[in-house]
Amino acid sequence: MTSTRPASEWLADAVLYQIYPQSFADSDGDGIGDLAGIEAKLDHLAWLGVDTVWLNPCFTSPFRDAGYDVADYLTVAPRYGTNDDLARLADAAGHRGIRVLLDLVAGHTSDRHPWFTASADDPTDDRYIWAEPHHLAEPAAAPAGFVASPGTRPGFYLPNFFDSQPALNFGYARTNEAEPWRLPVDADGPRANRQALRKIMDHWLGLGLSGFRVDMAASLVKDDPGQAQTVALWRELRTWLDARHPHAALLAEWGDPATSVSAGFHADFLLQFGPKGDGLALRSLWNNSAGTVNEQWEPHAAYFDADGKGSPRTFIEDWRAAADAVGDAGFVAVPSANHDFSRLACGPRTTEQLPAAFVFLLTWPTLPAIYYGDEIGMRYVPGLPNQEGSRLGPRYNRAGSRTPMQWDDTPNAGFSTAPADRLYLPLDPDPGRPTVAAQRADGGSLLYLVRRLIALRKATPELGAAGGTEVLHAGYPLVYVRGRRYLVVVNPGRDGAEAGATVAEAVPLVAHGVSVEGGRIRAEGFGYGVFEL
Repeated sequence: MTSTRPASEWLADAVLYQIYPQSFADSDGDGIGDLAGIEAKLDHLAWLGVDTVWLNPCFTSPFRDAGYDVADYLTVAPRYGTNDDLARLADAAGHRGIRVLLDLVAGHTSDRHPWFTASADDPTDDRYIWAEPHHLAEPAAAPAGFVASPGTRPGFYLPNFFDSQPALNFGYARTNEAEPWRLPVDADGPRANRQALRKIMDHWLGLGLSGFRVDMAASLVKDDPGQAQTVALWRELRTWLDARHPHAALLAEWGDPATSVSAGFHADFLLQFGPKGDGLALRSLWNNSAGTVNEQWEPHAAYFDADGKGSPRTFIEDWRAAADAVGDAGFVAVPSANHDFSRLACGPRTTEQLPAAFVFLLTWPTLPAIYYGDEIGMRYVPGLPNQEGSRLGPRYNRAGSRTPMQWDDTPNAGFSTAPADRLYLPLDPDPGRPTVAAQRADGGSLLYLVRRLIALRKATPELGAAGGTEVLHAGYPLVYVRGRRYLVVVNPGRDGAEAGATVAEAVPLVAHGVSVEGGRIRAEGFGYGVFEL
């Protein structure tokens, strides 16, 4: 989508939609989603009203971590199609007013990337972080976190996540003579990797893509107190990007907008992890101790819980601190879910609880991101096998959030014509699973509500990312005013709830089970409303 508007401008109006390409739509019947399948479904996205799509990695990979182990940054993986298919997808999306962002895995590659296989046989190569035997007091003992070399090069390399994902060397903020592998950030290897990032971004932006979501963006410079050197690296890249591709967006997987936006990112996601409370701000909204659960997380009642035991204050306080730090320099992004975290419909959370969640997501002053299928209430599917590195712990299997998109009631829910046993992941076995087709035929469906909310947000600047917000009641219900003109009420609990109202008159725009009269706001269980004052 060609545009002269800088990303800082067009993102202000954006509603993001994340597509896990393996699971969205399969055009060739091999059981795995592909780019042609996504292109064939663009009309759904245009009808819904989203205008910015983020694709999980679609590059050549051995898929030990679902494509986050990249073996060639400049070539689309054959399972998805070709580079021409990606360029055609971007063009077709652009004609519908939709921008396409790619996932940039900046901090590591696959151990099958030619850079790494060469480095594993070349003791002079510094593209990765190597501890040589002569560096060590015990030559056969790996330093903490390092993995034995798979090549003729003796010693050990540092991975960034799984062992099959060797960390690219962007240097260390603190060097140490006792650990000679700690190269400074301006050494040859780190400089070559920074230049490679420019080449990769330049390549895809030149083919019509509109920017990147950067995986593990905070992980590049090692042993970096306060992340000052990582911030400097991204500022350097942002300066280059603004000069060469001013329309292009950089979104971070950092989980700390106050730091990442100052580093040059246009936006950062609040995540299920991060430097403050290990991502408690996001988890305090959605996480109900079902689906993806890290055993290290302390139990915390989600605000969007039918029992009404949570509080929105944890989220509001952390969001406000981040928003104040970011100011006008960028945006705080909040997802409905993602490929690493449970869907909204998870565990005991039922379909009737989802509308209030979407009213909040699409009227709070953040950059909203809808995870594919959440718009129809697809659920996290428990009990699935470990698929392409999906399992991270005894109760943390990401596969449950990665099942095939449910389009209709034809075989395989319209996702693929392949035999069911060849699908990338099994379908949700629930015979009552929601589908796009069924909800398109029902004007009272969740899908239609999400569409109406997106349209209302786009038509009403006060409901967007930049409008002012006054919280009138931070409990059940949550009551806030946007831009002094719009009142929003959400009650995620099953029991009715009330709050005082300081408004004389409120005209409902989108509402269910909420009344505003006589100085009181009354919200039925799972009620919601957006009113014009």
